[in-house]
Amino acid sequence: MTFHIRDSVFLVTGANRGIGKVILETALQRGAKKVYAAVRDVQTADDLVETHGDQVIPVRLDLNDPSSVREAALVAKDVNVVVNNAGVLQVCSAFADETIETLQYEMEANVYGLIRVAQAFAPVLKANGGGVFVQLNSVASLNATPEFATYCASKAAAYSITLGLRKSLQEQGTLVVSAHPGPIQTDMGRSAGFGEFASDPAIVAPAIFDAIEQGHFHAWIGPLAELISEPYQPFVEQILSGDMKQLREQAFGL
Repeated sequence: MTFHIRDSVFLVTGANRGIGKVILETALQRGAKKVYAAVRDVQTADDLVETHGDQVIPVRLDLNDPSSVREAALVAKDVNVVVNNAGVLQVCSAFADETIETLQYEMEANVYGLIRVAQAFAPVLKANGGGVFVQLNSVASLNATPEFATYCASKAAAYSITLGLRKSLQEQGTLVVSAHPGPIQTDMGRSAGFGEFASDPAIVAPAIFDAIEQGHFHAWIGPLAELISEPYQPFVEQILSGDMKQLREQAFGL
């Protein structure tokens, strides 16, 4: 299953800065017809409208506000590529006083927000021929670090949801892409202390768009992600891409 960027209509959550802004701008450079900039405060997209004119349409969408997600889907009725980029990150270990509260905060946006966007936009994508649903996950979804325990847990959950979406949305002709950047130089990354090991945000969008146009589920972005992907690939091919019924039959000798 492949998809062409040119003449498509995008919606990008968190499009006003960082990775989301780069994705929006790259989509237009690659020939997208227009992009809905889905942000919590539509005024934060004013500079994008000033730069790109009517190719950018600001729309209010807050991952923590289910009604705003549903309303955005009613506005963006012609969208055929949804990129759920928005998310939150806090530095928090499993033993901090605020661990439970931090995990709840990150799960609300990174997991429940993903589910809300998928539920609202899956019917829109289906009505428009299938299209693409992209979820910004992370290398943190595959390997937890003590200082980012809650964030890693939320991203692991988001990755699991994305795997489920891949199979369920395949039935309606929707390509699902799970993007896994390593550390990226964004405001979020700097606040987390990624520092010199972080990559330029400019590398994220091309990797995602290449995955879309080549019909790949995973997009591994940056040196760390690429390093992780090599030993992980056999597991992807044998287990994640396998049929669970066949795996059960093999496991139990049926």
